[in-house]
Amino acid sequence: MKIKIFTTGGTIDKIYFDAKNDFHVGDPEIGTVLEEAIVSFDYELESILKKDSLDINDSDRAAIVEKVKNEKSSRILITHGTDSMIKTAKALLDIKNKTIVLTGSMQPARLRISDAIYNIGSATTAVQLLDAGVYIAMNGQIFDPLFCKKNVAKNRFEKILI
Repeated sequence: MKIKIFTTGGTIDKIYFDAKNDFHVGDPEIGTVLEEAIVSFDYELESILKKDSLDINDSDRAAIVEKVKNEKSSRILITHGTDSMIKTAKALLDIKNKTIVLTGSMQPARLRISDAIYNIGSATTAVQLLDAGVYIAMNGQIFDPLFCKKNVAKNRFEKILI
């Protein structure tokens, strides 16, 4: 089973840009994280975008959907910024017969203290074990994109209670 990993940017890939503590999206960090974790599963990495998720528009989402639809692998992991991750996950819901997991982080992966490594570990496990569908792996939980929200004040994802 090969996992296809698509990266789109977001905080997980942000780096310091200048002395003013300005962050910009850099190269994908997930490859380094997986290499350092000495994972033994087969994966392939492809960068689609390098954008903050607030800058991802409907055209970008359509491109992500097309990439996932046309991908041979049935196990897809997407790194994405958290601000519009749910919107992108919902755009992917019509894709059948694939397990699609989106993850990101509240802190850049390059920082010593970051949730990125934990979220990547959760997402890579989830994409291997879950049935076909679209999921979000954040904060130690797996969410249905139709029933979750980002709680900005608490800096975490939460289930929406019906």
